[in-house]
Amino acid sequence: MPADEVMRLPRTLTAYVTYDPDTRLYVGIVPGIPGAHSQGETLDELNENLREVLALCVEELGIDLDDVPAFAGLQQVEVPG
Repeated sequence: MPADEVMRLPRTLTAYVTYDPDTRLYVGIVPGIPGAHSQGETLDELNENLREVLALCVEELGIDLDDVPAFAGLQQVEVPG
């Protein structure tokens, strides 16, 4: 491999996934990457769609995956209701 060519290792990103009962679709977003959202009838389809959209976002927006915020966790927040 030439010295100026960097080997790109796979990265694992975290998607926030919800299920929409009206459309019967899983909806996923990847925080920290503009435009990184998709949907699918199954979780496997959603994962495939998110992979495609992430590749496009990285290529088109020139995103450095090292700059994407790391997943820290989820919190449930109780509100009056």
